[in-house]
This record gives sequence, structure tokens and C-alpha cells, in this order.
Amino acid sequence: MEYKSYLHWALNQSNFTPKAYDRTHQVRFGGGVAIDASSAPEFLGKANLPNPEELFVASIASCLALTFLYLAATKNLSLIEYESEAVGTLAKNAEGKLAITQVVIRPKLQFSGEEPSSELLHDLFEKAHAQCFISNSVKASVSVILE
Repeated sequence: MEYKSYLHWALNQSNFTPKAYDRTHQVRFGGGVAIDASSAPEFLGKANLPNPEELFVASIASCLALTFLYLAATKNLSLIEYESEAVGTLAKNAEGKLAITQVVIRPKLQFSGEEPSSELLHDLFEKAHAQCFISNSVKASVSVILE
């Protein structure tokens, strides 16, 4: 299987110097949806647009959620809402290079009936993490914290 995205950037001013050019670009996904994106504000991007670091963290959180939802459905859990906050830490890795070194995901779950045990939820999140394609593709530590 292959998954495609397309990126387009064009100079929209006369200055193409390291600190002056606009980092705004468009990312179009295989299904046709397009979003504007930029670099993070720390790297001279626009704070109101998603940046690669946020998209990276979001892809891990999304994959983990979708994998967890599938596993919860196989256990016939009465899950009616899944919400999470994911925080990625940009730091120097073991090689001394900047990288997202850790992603912490804090899910909040709502059930319509009896809540499953915390042991079952921890087990399902461990399995979801182990089966998530994106988590399996990155070096960063990914942690799920249930509160």
C-alpha cells in the first residue's frame, strides 16, 4: 500500500533570503483535502497554521486513537466518545540532532454504560500502541497516560 500527499510552495514576494521568505505552503492529501501549513513560529512560520511538528504529533495521536477504537469495538465496549491531547517534545536526540523525542497522549474516554476496568483499558492502549502503524514507524517514545 502507498499513501500520498502533495506539497506546493511558491515565492510570494521578491525576497528569498533565509529569514525573509514566507514558509506557508499547501499540503494536499490523496483524497483531495488540502490544508495550508507553515513552519513552527520558532522557525519563522505562522502560528495560526499547522506545522510539520504538530502534524507529526497529530498523526501519532490519530493512529493510536483509531487502533484503540477498533480494539475497544472488538471487546464490545460501550464507548461513545474519545478525545485526547497529544504533546510532542522537540529536543536533541541521542545523535545530537533536533527531533521529536517524546509524544505523550492523554485520552479521555466516555462510555454509555459500565466503564471497563483500568486494567482492561491499559491493556487495550498497550495493544493499540504496539499495533499502530505510525508508532511503529518512529523513534520517539510514545506514552499514553490515562487519568
